[in-house]
Amino acid sequence: MPEICRFYGIVIKMYFDDHNPPHFHAEYAEHEALIDVNTLAVFSGRLPARALGLVTEWASLHKKELLSDWEKAKSLDPLEKIEPLP
Repeated sequence: MPEICRFYGIVIKMYFDDHNPPHFHAEYAEHEALIDVNTLAVFSGRLPARALGLVTEWASLHKKELLSDWEKAKSLDPLEKIEPLP
């Protein structure tokens, strides 16, 4: 699963040819959550509140890039890295 971003110990990944809805995987320590790109809601798993807040902030800034990477992943094309939070 390609890593598309890393910040503050959080790793953001997307699977190639994954199931809908468009989403990404956020990992922090032993925690993992699947987050819907359109709503930014967690639909599987869990992250600590602080990590989830950072992920939500990051994703809201990069929704367009996330959706672009989702389309690339569906087509099995290489994904683009996305800038981390400063």
